Amino acid sequence: MKKNLVREQLPLHDQNHLFSALSESIKERLVALAEPVSLKRGDILIDINVPLEFVYFPIDSIVSLIFVGTTGSITEVAVVGNDGLVGVLNLLSGENASTKAYVMNAGVAYRLPKQAVQDVFHSNKHTLLLFLRYIQTLMTQASMAAACNRHHTIEQQFCKLLLLSLDRLPCNNLTLTQELASIMLGVRREGVSEAAVKLQVLGVIDYHRGHITVLDRTKLEKLACECYRILAREASRLIPLLSITLPVASAYAARPNSLIDPKCVYCFRYGSCIYLKQNLIQATKKCVMSEPE
Repeated sequence: MKKNLVREQLPLHDQNHLFSALSESIKERLVALAEPVSLKRGDILIDINVPLEFVYFPIDSIVSLIFVGTTGSITEVAVVGNDGLVGVLNLLSGENASTKAYVMNAGVAYRLPKQAVQDVFHSNKHTLLLFLRYIQTLMTQASMAAACNRHHTIEQQFCKLLLLSLDRLPCNNLTLTQELASIMLGVRREGVSEAAVKLQVLGVIDYHRGHITVLDRTKLEKLACECYRILAREASRLIPLLSITLPVASAYAARPNSLIDPKCVYCFRYGSCIYLKQNLIQATKKCVMSEPE
């Protein structure tokens, strides 16, 4: 895991939705300890039987919580992105969890000493309630995954995986290989390949060498199973700030200024364009969509 030495980031509370829901006094206490780091795909942030030193507030990275069986079989139980905190389950008892935290989509996260966050978790009533509600959203993901794997098609599950990932990213594209998707869903790679090809033919996604860009989110939601809508509704009910999907047109209408491109997700989320360059998040004075590749 490479440390990000550049501090020219947007404030943590503007980039992670769970952190933004904390009280101002707790934010000030924790942000002083927060350290931006770059996460690479495949990094293991939490491992079984390994003492946990840090917890992570993802910004534009996606972390998969996976259960590994004694035979080596892998089952994804939940995903964490800019909606939450990697390691929140460990704050309950202070001991290591039975799941691994695997970086599925590379990007930036803020890491904090586990003990500092755990102290706040146990000493502040508002923070305790907020984190417990977030833990409930993770438990809902895990329970829905079991039902989804049994009753829904690979295509529906793949659509749900894409939507859950997109809801936790500040953009409409992600890095996801067919092999990794098949592992996360617990299905054959050929099934994921067929689903990806079908979505591309329908004009829902553009898929190229593990890079997926969602072109039509409305169609994607219609093709996904009911599990996605249930998970989104539950997250919105428990923590309203975690309901972060906004129509671009509405967001643009709310902030019609020269720095916003209505087609750019970065623009309408932050009031100007935030884009990835050399693995760092930087703010610009014009939309990156107008800049050459």
